[in-house]
Amino acid sequence: MKNVIITGATGMVGGIVLQACLDSDEIGKVTSIARRKTGASHPKLVEVVHDDFKDYSKIAHHFDNQDIAQFCIGVYTGAVDREKFREITVDYTKAFADQLKTASPDATFCFLSGQGADQTEMSRVMFAKDKGIAENYLMTKAFNALYIFRPAYIYPVVKRKEPNLSYRLSRSLYPMMKRLFPSFVIESVKLGQAMFKAGLSGAPKTVLENEDIKLI
Repeated sequence: MKNVIITGATGMVGGIVLQACLDSDEIGKVTSIARRKTGASHPKLVEVVHDDFKDYSKIAHHFDNQDIAQFCIGVYTGAVDREKFREITVDYTKAFADQLKTASPDATFCFLSGQGADQTEMSRVMFAKDKGIAENYLMTKAFNALYIFRPAYIYPVVKRKEPNLSYRLSRSLYPMMKRLFPSFVIESVKLGQAMFKAGLSGAPKTVLENEDIKLI
């Protein structure tokens, strides 16, 4: 059985990935690293409450003997200022990847990125540039396998409080978007299940765009 380490499990997509891992007979242990507990209760779940996502030295032993990493930390554009967005998107990713590579160099890494990520790092769009920087850094780490997920608009199957007006509009327009522009939407459950499956069984390519994700 496989060991999984996940960060972002208290979020929309990370929570789905976490539940898939807990439900799977092929997963023996799940280590969740987050600022707060998920609220889940399961004999295979180890919850590590941690608040410095740029320094994992105090909890480094939790990164030992991991087979799969599911990195689901993210922040909505506009939710924080420019510097904090860069810190969460780039610095948190680098620190987690560095610690995992040191402790479990043969792990498979699944990274939640986003549609439009720019690996040239030249985009003037904050989200695109920073996600591109994070993706490029992960590629330098030479993990056993790396899968980068670039979903478009993620429709939250479980109703939630939307973070801003744009997301409230997108949710209300989702039925029409799904019918007219299917390549620009994906359900949260399908994304989470795809990340889980790729971590466990692999995927056909490293960078998975929205339509690629749906095929997993």
